[in-house]
Amino acid sequence: MKKQLTALLLATTVTISVGALTAEQALAASNATIVSGVNFRKAPNTDSATYGLLKTGEKVDILDKVNNYWYKVRDDQGRVGYISTSSKYVRTDGSGGSSSNGGGTSNSGSTSKPSTGNSSELVNKVIAAGKKYMGTPYEFASDRSNTRTFDCSDFTRQAFKEGAGMTLPSDSRGQAAYVKSLGGTTTNWRNLKPGDLMFFMDYKGTKASAYPSNKSNQRISHVGIYLGDGQILHTYSKTSGGVRIDSIAGKHWEHRFVFGGSALK
Repeated sequence: MKKQLTALLLATTVTISVGALTAEQALAASNATIVSGVNFRKAPNTDSATYGLLKTGEKVDILDKVNNYWYKVRDDQGRVGYISTSSKYVRTDGSGGSSSNGGGTSNSGSTSKPSTGNSSELVNKVIAAGKKYMGTPYEFASDRSNTRTFDCSDFTRQAFKEGAGMTLPSDSRGQAAYVKSLGGTTTNWRNLKPGDLMFFMDYKGTKASAYPSNKSNQRISHVGIYLGDGQILHTYSKTSGGVRIDSIAGKHWEHRFVFGGSALK
């Protein structure tokens, strides 16, 4: 009799547990399809390790929208991780994930709007955050844990962290790779939009003739934020006075420019 009772209780417990899990998944998840290869990260930031690449055509369940930039998803192997919300990488097939933020940590707060829907406001916030640090001293390889000094990539990282709630890679080459992975880059700085990141090769002099005509294979060594009207907000040396605004046209910045684009897609 005791064995029968124990078996009955065990069966009831298993049934309830499975039922509760299925209900939770049905409530939180919606279907989505990967439309272009995207990194499947273990945390909602671009510095995180990855499980690998989710390939075109793969199906995932969206469990939560962490913020403007990250979905928390489950793949067909049952792994839970994070992917970009950009429509370039993922097409939602349902009504979207839970609007709560309980599924992961958020850098900028939960929102139901896509990142592109509020891009002008985010751009203004990023630029305002950057300008707040005008004159902050330059220090090569500055400490990323404080804002007393900046090198070029630490500055852009801080501006986007405060203004858009996103954490960019720590160095200029990592930021360049991230922006390039989003698509829509340009090698003509006049095609940039305010808030776009600009990436540059090493300084070789003030004349255009000192720089190669094809810069596609050049090593990225500097980054700044395009303000529009031919101006860049950045920092690059102690003697220049720290964070500052410079004109681009006709200067070595124009000759050194490799490519630029938005980090807010």
